Amino acid sequence: MSTTSDDRPSRSSRKAFLGRLGLGAAAVGSGGLVRAESAAARTAHAQHAYSTSSDRFGRIFEGLPPFASQSPKVEEAMRDIGKPGGILDAKDALDKGPVLLITDPSLSAGNPNNSAHPAGATFMGQFLDHDMTFDVGSRLGQPTDPRDAVNGRTPAFDLDSVYGGGPVASAQLYDPADRAKLRLDSGGHFEDLPRVADGTAVIADPRNDEHVVIAGLQCAFILCHNRAVEEARGAGAADPFAQARRLVTWHYHWLILHELLPLFVGQALVDDVLTKGRRFYRPKGAALMPVEFQGAAYRFGHSMVRPSYRANLKGDRGKAFFGLIFDPAASGSDPVDLRGGCRAPRRFVGWQTFFDFGDGEVKPNKLIDTKLSTPLFDLPLGAIASGDLPTSLPQRNLLRQLTWKLPSGQRLAKEMGLPALAPGDLQELSGYGLKLERSTPLWYYVLKEAEVMAAGLRLGPVGGRIVAEVMIGLLQTDPASYVASQPGWKPTLPSTSGHGEFRMVDLLRYAGVDPASRGQ
Repeated sequence: MSTTSDDRPSRSSRKAFLGRLGLGAAAVGSGGLVRAESAAARTAHAQHAYSTSSDRFGRIFEGLPPFASQSPKVEEAMRDIGKPGGILDAKDALDKGPVLLITDPSLSAGNPNNSAHPAGATFMGQFLDHDMTFDVGSRLGQPTDPRDAVNGRTPAFDLDSVYGGGPVASAQLYDPADRAKLRLDSGGHFEDLPRVADGTAVIADPRNDEHVVIAGLQCAFILCHNRAVEEARGAGAADPFAQARRLVTWHYHWLILHELLPLFVGQALVDDVLTKGRRFYRPKGAALMPVEFQGAAYRFGHSMVRPSYRANLKGDRGKAFFGLIFDPAASGSDPVDLRGGCRAPRRFVGWQTFFDFGDGEVKPNKLIDTKLSTPLFDLPLGAIASGDLPTSLPQRNLLRQLTWKLPSGQRLAKEMGLPALAPGDLQELSGYGLKLERSTPLWYYVLKEAEVMAAGLRLGPVGGRIVAEVMIGLLQTDPASYVASQPGWKPTLPSTSGHGEFRMVDLLRYAGVDPASRGQ
């Protein structure tokens, strides 16, 4: 769900990046389901099982034809669909400025809000993405066998994007005076990622400094871990680092399963997968990252991005700091947009904008639909991990459908036994003369399906099923997760929701970055 790149670092940075990972792409062992499936169910779903290495990408559905044959005409159509000013562009009135894009309802007519989602859901979705997938083995738009493409993240929610390879293998991430704690610096008023002289963040995954909000989430998790280390020591823990990491990671798993995934796919589908089992994502042995998820379904989050955000309420000389998520014209050490890689006192996050603390300040996401915020059509090159063209994120996503030779949404709906969109739902694609309204690129289909079948509030049947099964599957196949190892576990950190409950606002309070702790 990265809001910027197609996940690939530049070739020159791959070796350095993998070195920063410390342990590379370690295999993840298999674990049991939350509830056992019957032998009949296992037999019925056997045709969807597949096997490959966990440090490579794979497929959920083998043997399906791509949505279209590779050709210059098809590639040109993908570029045209995703171009600035094209059919996917919400055409936001960027000239009105970042404040009015939030406060003037008339400017949201072509890019509606999703009142069911807090704005922070987008960025937590991106944080999750950076924890489980990083394509370091394919080239944009060029057909690639997923088994030949390296995944630079472990396919698990293990927070390796925060912890790297641990205090020994990734020593640069840890406090030299206290190896059980992660490094953290100050941006002036509040926390900031540790940085070298040119502003580059010293973190396990460079994508977690793409913009101010994702950098703020990285900081929050670091603060959570460091506090947990102190509390583990106070309780006499034999290994404070290991105990703190498990505590933070298990609460993170709880947030995924009980807060974020229900927002993305709906509680009913989450319950269905947990009680009836996974029908399609059934890897043999170790977990892996399927391209139907990585290259299409999980990129739904790009549609939720707002053109601008209020980063905080008082950081800009006592006033709120508003900025476009990206502005290619912005520059300097403290640019007017929210790009990362910079340090200045106002570049911190006031989380009441992004999650509901009950103070009336939270702002919504955009709907999941076929209208994307205009800044995503002209990204700064520095926000693209591979540093190459095109700078339109939708173009990159559509070319990614060719890279992985992904099937159409309609074909997957048929394969999965789910209701499909009709050609009339996709008439805007008919003018390309390629029958794309009948055989639609999977990423586009997932967005349109959410728009037509779920009013843009959550994912539709195909996209939702893929996202739910993969995310739950990664938790179920990770022997270190609470879901696999201790399914009856309940959160133990303080919560305003009551015993055994835990929400993102509670994690932020524990980290000490909530509005009350900041005095805002």
